[in-house]
Amino acid sequence: TDIFTDKAMDEVYRYSAGSSRATNKVCTHSLMFASQRAKKLIDDHMVRTVIEGELP
Repeated sequence: TDIFTDKAMDEVYRYSAGSSRATNKVCTHSLMFASQRAKKLIDDHMVRTVIEGELP
């Protein structure tokens, strides 16, 4: 079962520009964000919320 939708992964790539450190950072923050909201699937809207609200 996928945790991130394809569109969510596109957002991760757009933010990280291929940097593994940035990818790990946004994915970790997205996983914590989803866990706090009892969500099992992370979509592009969640990733954007994390990027805009929690990451530089």
